[in-house]
Amino acid sequence: MSKTTPIAIIGTGFAGLGMAIKLKEAGFEDFVILEQGNDVGGTWRDNHYPGCACDVQSALYSFSFEQNPNWSRMYAQQSEILDYLRHCAEKYDLKRHIRFNTHVAGAHFDEKRNQWTVETASSPEMWAYMQKHDLKPGEALDRDDLELPAFNTLTARVLISGMGGLSTPAYPNLPGLDAFEGKRFHSQDWDHQYDLKGKRVAVIGTGASAIQFVPELAKEVARLDLYQRTPPWIMPKPDREMKSWEKAVFRRVPAAQSALRNKIYWQLESRVLALALNPRLMKIAELEARRHIRSQIPGKALRKAVTPDYTIGCKRILLSNNYYPALAQSNVDVLTDGIGEIRAHSIVDSNGVEREVDAIIFGTGFKAQEPVPAQMIFGRNGEDLLDAWKEGAEAYKGTTVNGFPNFFMLVGPNTGLGHSSMVYMIESQIQYVMSALTRMKQEGWEAVEVAEKAQSKYNAMLQSKSGDSVWQSGCNSWYINENGKNTTLWPSFTWAFRQQTSQFDAEHYHCETSATLKAVAGEALPA
Repeated sequence: MSKTTPIAIIGTGFAGLGMAIKLKEAGFEDFVILEQGNDVGGTWRDNHYPGCACDVQSALYSFSFEQNPNWSRMYAQQSEILDYLRHCAEKYDLKRHIRFNTHVAGAHFDEKRNQWTVETASSPEMWAYMQKHDLKPGEALDRDDLELPAFNTLTARVLISGMGGLSTPAYPNLPGLDAFEGKRFHSQDWDHQYDLKGKRVAVIGTGASAIQFVPELAKEVARLDLYQRTPPWIMPKPDREMKSWEKAVFRRVPAAQSALRNKIYWQLESRVLALALNPRLMKIAELEARRHIRSQIPGKALRKAVTPDYTIGCKRILLSNNYYPALAQSNVDVLTDGIGEIRAHSIVDSNGVEREVDAIIFGTGFKAQEPVPAQMIFGRNGEDLLDAWKEGAEAYKGTTVNGFPNFFMLVGPNTGLGHSSMVYMIESQIQYVMSALTRMKQEGWEAVEVAEKAQSKYNAMLQSKSGDSVWQSGCNSWYINENGKNTTLWPSFTWAFRQQTSQFDAEHYHCETSATLKAVAGEALPA
């Protein structure tokens, strides 16, 4: 394989595949996609825990240009979404561009050549190394370790990150965890070879993944201890099977599915009125969520334990019809006293009560505040992107970062959503990146870099818009960093973001041709 390419994309989830499809449609055939796994799918390949499903309706959680008339349910399961992404890769002939089992260890911007040098390694070898050295995803590598797998290099004019914001698992720092001798894993790394039937299992965390896999676990384990720090607000999930006649109509009349997609889109957009503009309206949603608790949990003590004490919407609102009934089962205990210590075969709570366990499963989510791992992306002067984000992640339109030329992020800072489909945001960003690449080609620009002033002004606007939202109402969530800054969510309507990203606004960028680069270097310009 070639060691040079005009464009390198990292990841084969919705972002990476969507970017690749639009590149090909625009006539950009020379690009590579770097994928750490042996298959496409991104988060929908990596997350395969029991009960894994999307919490946005299938019709909207899919590419606008590649509608699937055959979704089996209103809310698709993980396996069906993965099959859909495989279909997209096959239909648009993307496999020949993908380098599977390729771990990206680091990418450095070469200021002299205005290109990126990407270090890669064999994923199986890297994972074996990380396992041997007890390294978790996102942790820094010891470059002086002679056991480190060999690196290859790839140079690219443009680097596009399609890694997504929720790709690096978060693990709690618990005393004695390393001393535990039983089975332990994160929900993203579910071990299906481990038989949980009849086991004593501790689940730590009650986030979006936990509320999906806990009901499945409760069916087969002897005892399930659910360690809850803060309960989530949960609404009923209006899920159902798609009827055969509905799918037949969608196949014969694609406009009918487009109409359903538009209906869902505007229904979800209306939520912004309460979430971002007038949080007092969230009281209506809270009443429904409280009714949901009362209807599904008979015991008052358990109801009290799972009822949040913060404004609904401050943390991610979850959807489930089977989570609360699972908690009410006789073999499930919801524990709220916190974890004091983990021992070889047990967990001791903060009150000193010890409970024996065979396995620990982490439902603790992802490092949303660090959408890119440390020591992975290095811009001008060798600056680590995470160091540039010491005060909190920020980008211009969630896509470009000052100090990191020719680098584009999909699902970057402040592009996350608390109300609608991320695929819509991804398509908006792809539109923006395609506009930038087209201008670079037309104008002969070798480097584009967003101006610091433009980035600062844009992010000041974002924080101003976030100030009156429900996300800033005082709870501790992954939406807000330790400095009280919203680094993850888009604080407005998604159609407004699409308007902002409709065209590349070169006036807010430093755009350099080979001539200007020579002039800066003090070289004589050609006559």
